[in-house]
Amino acid sequence: MDMAVRERDREEGQEEGRRVTTLELFFDLVFVFTLTQLTVLLAGDLTFATAGRVALIFVVLFWMYGAYAYLTNQVPPDRPSRRLLLMLGMGAFLVCALAIPRVFDDTGVVFGLGFLGVVIVHTALYTRSHGLDSIWYGVPNGLAALSVTAAGFFDGLAADGFWLLALVLQFVTPFIAEHGPRRADGRSSAAMRIQLGSLDPAHFVERHGLLLIVAFGESVIAIGTGIGDLPLTPGLFGGAFLSLALAIALWWTYFVRDEEVAEAAFRATEAPSRWRLAMNAYYYAFLPMLLGIAYLATGVKKTLGHLTEHLHTGPALALAGGVALFLVGDVAFRAVLRLYPVRFRAAAAPVALATALLGVRVSAMAELLALVGVLTVMLAVESRWCGSTTTRAQDFALS
Repeated sequence: MDMAVRERDREEGQEEGRRVTTLELFFDLVFVFTLTQLTVLLAGDLTFATAGRVALIFVVLFWMYGAYAYLTNQVPPDRPSRRLLLMLGMGAFLVCALAIPRVFDDTGVVFGLGFLGVVIVHTALYTRSHGLDSIWYGVPNGLAALSVTAAGFFDGLAADGFWLLALVLQFVTPFIAEHGPRRADGRSSAAMRIQLGSLDPAHFVERHGLLLIVAFGESVIAIGTGIGDLPLTPGLFGGAFLSLALAIALWWTYFVRDEEVAEAAFRATEAPSRWRLAMNAYYYAFLPMLLGIAYLATGVKKTLGHLTEHLHTGPALALAGGVALFLVGDVAFRAVLRLYPVRFRAAAAPVALATALLGVRVSAMAELLALVGVLTVMLAVESRWCGSTTTRAQDFALS
């Protein structure tokens, strides 16, 4: 009987997917430490230049995180050799994280060598499922790591140029992966897309959702570090609770409805198109969401000790810009997966950014209240619009 039910579910595309393992979650905790270190870097010099460099570092790092998430989806760490290699990858990410606070001063080469270790371990694991085809991912990723390492020998624009070269190499990797093997053995690009799109939707969606949860934990930790040794006054508790409410509202924005419907959308997508969908939704759209959380955490850290004061432009923009950036990423995520509506969130993003004026001209507390209010109104209006009927997103996901 169980076999018959399982076969029926497989035919209907509803078979329960593989779950994320505790080792993968452990890996994610180490990766999110890089996010923590990025907030340290930004908090130490809260300027547009540093914010840009933080974005540059994170885009490079998140590319390889996405590569590992894709890898463990197809090569699960279910045997000792795979587990050990994944642990080596964790160690390499740790090296990168430890080097981040001074990566543009004197630890750039250390960061680059750690990143090269991340790439080597990833390529070695990928040979378990893709064999010699792994060269089409490993070589451009390795060149990107070498470019980052070279940046450690330079300062200023030269260093930034090598980081940008690494980004270019990473962004052309999907094209090389799709078309390189065709030149080598005559396989069509369609066959490669099928292979690349052989993802387990449940595992892939859950893995990125757990990453987002761990990243939200960074914003909660920022509340504690922002308070530090300050006296625990009612006003300080108010600011802490508002910061927590802000994180909760962002959690609600993604995890109430979106994650479940996203998995259904993945299941409804054929394999040749699924890997592009994964790239667009869980790399390009997730980037601003995660960066937004990092900027928000920095803003919280720099704000809680000055709740009744006029904020400087940096902390005010970190708070408001972090929320706005998260919403922009979420709008892109929903648009890629055809999860509707998006207009309420799109409208809320510039309004959230505008609350920075309250922080600069009124107080940090006023800005926090306004941000919580913007998100609360956005979610309430969207919920009222959706009502109790089935939305177009659900219609798509269940079709």
